[in-house]
Amino acid sequence: MGIKKFKPTTNGRRWMTGYTFEELSTSKPYKALTVKLQNHAGRNNTWRITVRHQGSWHAQKYRLIDFYFHDKLDIPAKVETVEYDPYRTAWISLVCYRDWERRYILAHNTVKVWDVIVTSEKAALVSGNRMKISNIPVWLQIHNLELIVGQWASSVRSAGSSATIVSQEWEYTQVKLPSGEIRLVHKNCYATLGQVSNPDHSLIVIGKAWRSRHMWIRPTVLGKSMNPVDHPHGGWEGHSPIWLKYPKTPWGRHALWKKTRSKKSFTNKWILRTRKWKLMAK
Repeated sequence: MGIKKFKPTTNGRRWMTGYTFEELSTSKPYKALTVKLQNHAGRNNTWRITVRHQGSWHAQKYRLIDFYFHDKLDIPAKVETVEYDPYRTAWISLVCYRDWERRYILAHNTVKVWDVIVTSEKAALVSGNRMKISNIPVWLQIHNLELIVGQWASSVRSAGSSATIVSQEWEYTQVKLPSGEIRLVHKNCYATLGQVSNPDHSLIVIGKAWRSRHMWIRPTVLGKSMNPVDHPHGGWEGHSPIWLKYPKTPWGRHALWKKTRSKKSFTNKWILRTRKWKLMAK
């Protein structure tokens, strides 16, 4: 993929980089698979801000992506387009199945128009094909990983990411996730071969604040720069110390050194090693 630089006509343009979009085959989405989402600017039904730093967006259409695949087993599909999706970092592909149904899927890194892919219990070891992880050899890259049998593909979906099959043992497969965590996944779960598209996403430099505002991102400041009514760190004169025993969140809880994970008894049993390479006790 190509990364373009801009002429330094202003300070905001000096280090800004963007996409060349040379891999994409079309600029218009498939209308039947797009919906309009209402912009709530991080507010709930009583118009209170529940998610901070959101709002002031550019008009966009949401593309309906298929993360299930279970009703399309053993039906080949042909890739018709490779497109940009404003709601995610990776590219997406419009595929047409043999029964003439069209769906959007996440594009893999080596996708080409007119490629043929298939979802099956056991398929050819080609990037884009989806199969049970029990049939995927060790040390192959996968993405679009299903963590719970029969559920949607919920992991390894961001640009350039991939997981690795570490070993096939007994009822579970050991999968190394992009964070470095090694997790046990049931062998009846499905995964897609290959790496997610757009691996150069991390090279993009936003450059200026107005470009972030087009992406719904509103400015973020430290709590100590706020008023006491807005944050526990606020108040005093100017940019002063917080004068507290420990840093707090805007809602008064511990901001640092405090464990926040819930349902550990449910999730810990599937983690073989943490992302810090700590062996979990079983």
